[in-house]
Parts: sequence; structure tokens; C-alpha cells
Amino acid sequence: MRHPHTRTSRRRVVGVLAVSLLALGTAAPSVAVAREQRSAPAEARGLALTPPMGFNNWNSTHCGPEFNESMVEGIADLFIEKGLKDAGYQYVNLDDCWALPARDADGRLVPDPVRFPHGIKAVADYVHAKGLKLGIYTSAGTKTCSSTGFPGALGHEENDARQFAEWGIDYLKYDNCNNQGADARQRYVTMRDALLDATGRTGRPIVYSICEWGDNKPWEWASGVGQLWRTTHDIQDKWSSMLSILKKNLPLAPYAGPGHWNDPDMLEVGNGGMTDTEYRTHFSMWSVMAAPLLIGSDLRKASPATLGILANKDVIAVDQDPLGKQGAVVSSEDGRWVVAKQMKDGSRAVALFNETDTPQHIATTARAVGLPQAPAYTLRDLWQHRNYNTAGAVSATVPAHGTVLVRVSPDRHWSKNPPAVELAADSAPLVVAGRPAALTSTVTDLGRTSAHDVSVSLTGPQGWTVRARSATRAHAVPTGTTLTTRWAVTAPKGTPAGAYDLTLRTVYASPAKVRATSTSTVTASVVVPPPAGTSYLGDLPWMSATNGYGPVERNTSNGESAAGDGRPITVGGVVYAKGLGTHAPSEVTYYTGKACTKVSADVGVDDEKGAKGTVSFEIWADGTKVASTGVLTNAMAAQPISADVTGAQVVRLVVTNGGDNTDSDHADWADARLTC
Repeated sequence: MRHPHTRTSRRRVVGVLAVSLLALGTAAPSVAVAREQRSAPAEARGLALTPPMGFNNWNSTHCGPEFNESMVEGIADLFIEKGLKDAGYQYVNLDDCWALPARDADGRLVPDPVRFPHGIKAVADYVHAKGLKLGIYTSAGTKTCSSTGFPGALGHEENDARQFAEWGIDYLKYDNCNNQGADARQRYVTMRDALLDATGRTGRPIVYSICEWGDNKPWEWASGVGQLWRTTHDIQDKWSSMLSILKKNLPLAPYAGPGHWNDPDMLEVGNGGMTDTEYRTHFSMWSVMAAPLLIGSDLRKASPATLGILANKDVIAVDQDPLGKQGAVVSSEDGRWVVAKQMKDGSRAVALFNETDTPQHIATTARAVGLPQAPAYTLRDLWQHRNYNTAGAVSATVPAHGTVLVRVSPDRHWSKNPPAVELAADSAPLVVAGRPAALTSTVTDLGRTSAHDVSVSLTGPQGWTVRARSATRAHAVPTGTTLTTRWAVTAPKGTPAGAYDLTLRTVYASPAKVRATSTSTVTASVVVPPPAGTSYLGDLPWMSATNGYGPVERNTSNGESAAGDGRPITVGGVVYAKGLGTHAPSEVTYYTGKACTKVSADVGVDDEKGAKGTVSFEIWADGTKVASTGVLTNAMAAQPISADVTGAQVVRLVVTNGGDNTDSDHADWADARLTC
């Protein structure tokens, strides 16, 4: 329960903190010493020796009324209650909108008395009393990024830094809005110097987060300025945004280390725009990249699944490894990524990341990720929290948008663990309700030892029928060999179209009779056969649809971000009654069941965005691109596109951003038709 605010309790907290500092022999460094430290790397100053972990309210609240003193202190309470402090989270950070729009008569920042009736220092005292730290936000410009126009720190750096230190601030996020075109490096250096002077006066070190969005390549110059720097623009709570940021941050591994971190922005885990599989990928890859882990969801509403991701200590240990290496890309062929991170104990954290929309076999070896030759290795699955032995293979069939994260070491005690196995299905089955669909599963021994007494099972949702068509058991599966089982899967008649999870499970034992279990989820898609003749795609059910902004719209333009906010599809002044309104990057998938012959449309950038927008359209039949337009702009009339899709099970309509930034890329598939 949150304690009420009283002057007595506030004085008691401050007194306890003061006594604690004296007991530790802490003394404020002189201003002169602080100035001498200005160009010293953060590692030498002992700041952010591992990536900062904490919370920031922006992704879940923005400037909404729920962002206030009660929420912030409630987050601090939840850090304790939910075990997040114990897992390593320590910063509770305020973002924009905490202040009034104008400074006071002395030029000082004024906390909003409605949001923070007891002031920022009182909140800092509350947070500190729980053994946590408080962060704050401002901008390296005349105003912050909010459209309200809160005061920025440009020209006020020294006073603002001193005010933050006096309040007890431990972390500053310094944004980039309304910067008046001033040199980025100089603006951020000026605040660095002000923070160091404030530290010299108050004895409070402040972690400095440079948020200039990667526009001026801060990884090349900011190591002696701040402790972390944003490498990209803001993340959004959707797969395409997270993936784009991940790809931009991965090549920057050489610039990260203790006290100087690449920051690909906050976590979206739990905000609802991605699946739990995608959120596990988000958390896994941020940890492999040694990124700051700043929770961006409202912990007061967090589900057990969200908390299970955020509090995974095995994964957090990868992020917080004191060696401070950012993971490096080993391979990335066709969206099958292997990223390996060197750990202080000599092990390697290895992420097998599947960028694609279908399950993928992703494999590497202990030697390929930098480990020495050894008779065998211990492999720990960091999401299953289980140890196995491997002869050197690091391999898994990874679900769409998923990541398998393991830690591999040349451990001489490897034989105590059961062998690692790869459990897989040959494909995600397409199921027409009432008809059996075929699926093949495999159990492959990757270990130095054989798997004994192996059994495999497949179960579907209630009412589904699953029958084995070949052996489900084997006395032994030696190293490198496979138990293969064929299955028939039937969904009941009347099952609605959509994705349904089946559970594939194997149970086996090591030669020493150590039992092990491995489980995998196979996603089956219940599909509706396409009608005979020619149909408008805007009137047909799709298997899946992803979109850059807002949902894909049927028979209207994309509009903006809300469902149903589109307008009549209009390209080059011509209005179309039928079609699909999308926004790059976009992909719409239809089941054609080998029964269709042609897809056609008139495509272009919708007129609703004026002169903006550059896109490219593609049609894919199963895994083959069968038609594309090249780059189209708003100045161009609609272009015809058609493709022969004879024999294809699945057709995908893809829109890319044309090779530049995604800005107003409203893309119409006007009069899109399917002939079957």
C-alpha cells in the first residue's frame, strides 16, 4: 500500500537517506573534480556499467491524465511487489508533461501541481526510500516534444541540471525537439557539463540518456558525453516498428560497452500491439544487444504473461553481463538470424531469431559463435530454464516472429544433462474445416548422448481430431538421427477461419535415465476455400493482414490509424468503389488452395496524402514473387498489376516503402480481384 504524503514522513525519509550516506562515508566531490571528469568515459565514473533497467511512462500513458504522482509511486511499489527490483530494475522515469508550460519568475521549472501536488522532490524521496532511483525528462531545445509546449533546457542547462540534482534525480532523458537547428553535439555536451557541475555541488551523479534519435550518429561521438544514446526514432507497439529498429541497432555492436550503450528505445512488452511470441523476441533481442531495458507498459495492468517476460532472470542476465558486449550477427540469411553475445564467463548467449511469417529451421554451431573445440557443451534454454547437452549443434525450429534464446558453454559437466533435441513440424498446416490435413513432426537428437524411450504427441483444440499415421515411439534416437511421425489433423465442421494452436510434445530420457520434455506450438490456419469465378479481394476473408499504420481497410483508403477511418479509394483523381487500403509496410495473405489462376489490381498512392508517399507493390504466389511495380509516387496515376497464381496455396499482397523512410505511404490495391 502506498504511504500517505506527510511532512513528518518526508523528513524521516530524507533523514534516513542522509544517515545512510554518512554511514557509507559518501562525500560530495568538489566542483573542480566534476569538471575534470567532463570528458572522462562513463566507465571511469562508475555510471551505467551495465545497461540501465527501469520504467518509463511514455509508451503507455503519453500525456494522459493517468500520468501523475500516484501512478509513479505505484510503479515503485510494484517494482517491489512483483519482484522487478529483485530482477534488476531500478529506475522509475518520468517522461514529458510533468511540468507547467511556463517557468516561474526565477526561471525555474515548475512541476504540474495537478499531476504532482507534492512536487518532484517528494516523489524522489518516496522512490529512494524503496531503494530505487528516479528519472526525469526534458529536451535539448526551447520546448519539449509535446504539442503543449513545455519548457526545454536549451539556454537553461546549468539551472535545470542543478534543479534536477537538488530534487534527487538520478537519470535524465534529454530529447531533441525544438532544437532551433543548433549543433547536436554542442547541445548535448553543454548539458553534460551542467550535470557534472550539479553533481559536484550536490554529490548526486545523474545517468545521462541522449535522445537525439540517431540523426547525428551519436554512437560515433557520444561515448564521452552520455551513458546511452538513442540509435533510432521512437518505437511503436507493433512488429514492423520493432523489427525496423532491431535491424538498425544490430550493426552498431562495436560502439557499446560498460558506461556507453546503444539505446534502441523502450520496451513495448505488454502494451497489446504484439503477440507474446513477438514480445519474447523483443525482450530477447534487446537483451542480446545489451540495450537498456526500460519497461514501457503500465505495470498496474500487466498480465502474468507480461510479468513473466519482463522478470525472466536468465534473459536479464544476458543483458546485464558485466563484460558489456553487444551481440553480433553471425548470419541472417532469408530472415533466419543468428546473433551471438560473448559473456564474461566465456559462454555465448545465442539468439535464433525468425523474422519471417512461417516457422523456420535456424541452426549454427558452438564453434561458429566463437566457442573453443570441446567434446560436448552445456546448452541452457533461457525461456524454458532447462539444461541440455549438445555435440556442438545449436539448432531449433523457431515459430514465426519467434526467438529461441540459449546460453552455450564448454562445460565439463555436460554429461549430467539430457541431450538437446529439436522438435519440429514440417509446416503450419492449412486446414479446411471438416477435411483432414497432413502434418509431419520430427524429433532430432542434437546431443552427444542418445535420447532413450522417446515418445511424441500432438494435441489440438477441443473438438479437433488428431490421429497418428506412423510411429510415435522409439526405444532410442541416436545422436544426429530423427524420429519422424505423420499426422492427420481435422477441425470440426463449422470451425471459423483463423489461427489455432496445436501442442507438439516429446518426452525422452538420457542414458542415465534423466527425464526431459520438450514442447512446441504448431499454429494451424483454418481457411475458407475461395469461391469460383472472379471476386473482389476487399470482399473476401484473408488469412492474415499486417499494416504499417492502422489496420488494412476493406474498400476504403487507409485513412489514419483508427479502424474504419478510411475514405473512398482515390488514385490520381480516379475513385474506386472496391479494393484494399493499406500503409507500407503491409502484407495481406489469402488462401487460394491451388484453385485460382489470376490476381489483378490498379495500384498507387492514395490522394489523401497530397504529394507525399513512395511505395512499391508486389504479388507473391507461395514463396515466389510473381509480379511487382517498382517505386510509385503520389504524382503517378494508378498502375495495373496482375499475376498468374496457378497452383499456389497462398497468395500474398505486399507493399514496401519504396526504399526510403516510411512517411505517408498510403497504398491502394484498387479494384483488386481474384479469379478462381
